[in-house]
Amino acid sequence: MVNLIDFILHIDKHLSEFITLYPTLVYGILFAIIFVETGLVIMPLLPGDSLLFAIGMFAAQGALNLWVAIILLIIAAFLGDTTNYYIGKYFGEKVLGWKLFGKTLVKPEHIDKTHAFYEKHGPKTIILARFVPIVRTFAPFVAGVGKMRYGVFSTYNLIGGVIWVAGVSLAGYFLGEIPWIKNNFEKVIFLIIGISVLPIIISMLKNKLAKS
Repeated sequence: MVNLIDFILHIDKHLSEFITLYPTLVYGILFAIIFVETGLVIMPLLPGDSLLFAIGMFAAQGALNLWVAIILLIIAAFLGDTTNYYIGKYFGEKVLGWKLFGKTLVKPEHIDKTHAFYEKHGPKTIILARFVPIVRTFAPFVAGVGKMRYGVFSTYNLIGGVIWVAGVSLAGYFLGEIPWIKNNFEKVIFLIIGISVLPIIISMLKNKLAKS
C-alpha cells in the first residue's frame, strides 16, 4: 500500500524512469495500468487521472508520442470497461463474495456509491464515472451485474473513454509546461484527486441535507 501511494504521488518521477528504461515498452506498461484500473474490480486505486495528466506533460517535452499514447489508452480504457462489464454480468455474485485474509476484496460501500451514482445519472454514469476515482472502476461492473444492454453500455463506454483519455492527456500536454505545475506536481495530484471526488462529496452532502 505504501508503494502504491508513493507511485500515485510521484507518478511523474516513476513515469520518467519507465521512459528512460523502457522507451518502447513504456506504451505497453501504460496500456496495462489503464486496462487493470478500469478492467479489474479489485484494483480501484491505480492512478488513472494523474497518470494521463503526466503522460500529456511528458509528451509536451517530446519524451512520448502524444497521439500514440492517446489512441492506445483509449483502447485500453474501452477494453478494460468491457472486461469489467462481463465480469459483473457473469461472475458478479461470486466476485462480491471474494475474500483475502478474511477481508472482502470488493467493498460493499463502493458498490453502494456506484448504485447511487446510477440512480442519479442513468446510463450516462458510464461517461461521468470515468472522471471519478473508485466509481470509475465499479461502474462497468455494476452495469454488468444489472444486465445493462451491451449496445447501450458499449456506446457510453467508447464516448467516455475517448473524452477521459484525450481530455486529461491534452490537459497535461497544454498545462504541464506551466512552471508552477511542473515544479509542484505532487500538489497537482492532490488537486486532481480533489476535483475528481468532488461529485461524490456533493452527492453525499445533498443526501444528508435531504434526510435532515
